[in-house]
Amino acid sequence: MSFCYQDLVSLFDHTFYVSHNTRLERGDDEPVYLPADEHAEHHRIVFAHGFFASALHEIAHWLLAGDGRRQQVDYGYWYHPDGRDANAQAAFEVVEIKPQAIEWALSLSCGFVFNVSCDNLEGTVEPDRHAFRAKVREQALRYLETGFPARAARFMAVLQAHYQRPPLTAADFM
Repeated sequence: MSFCYQDLVSLFDHTFYVSHNTRLERGDDEPVYLPADEHAEHHRIVFAHGFFASALHEIAHWLLAGDGRRQQVDYGYWYHPDGRDANAQAAFEVVEIKPQAIEWALSLSCGFVFNVSCDNLEGTVEPDRHAFRAKVREQALRYLETGFPARAARFMAVLQAHYQRPPLTAADFM
């Protein structure tokens, strides 16, 4: 199956533009979330370079962010770029567990391969990808048991219908 970012743009906009005044847009640089302002009447989730995985990742952040966070550039979060030391990497991973758990579920809902992102290729320490993946998996299973955030569940259902995928089970998160 081929995965075109244009499908995600269409599905996302159809699902959330009217209700949340938010659009998914392909960017040419680093991903960013931009709330509506004097330059755009709608909120924008900008993903990197037309990459399907980047779009899923940025959507996951939006699906998790609350109303207040969605009024701030990049949801008001700090971002320490690639090249983090051990402490900065640990802080990064703590805030990435929930969005990456949602991203994994979105990926499965499309039939797309998920890869956990430690996002620190030039850091002073090598991140433990296996330990981080285990934490993301644990969170995904917790969501599966207790329920994904409402907007995430809604978009997962949209993706599953479009890509003709069954509802997720714990066995999917291997």
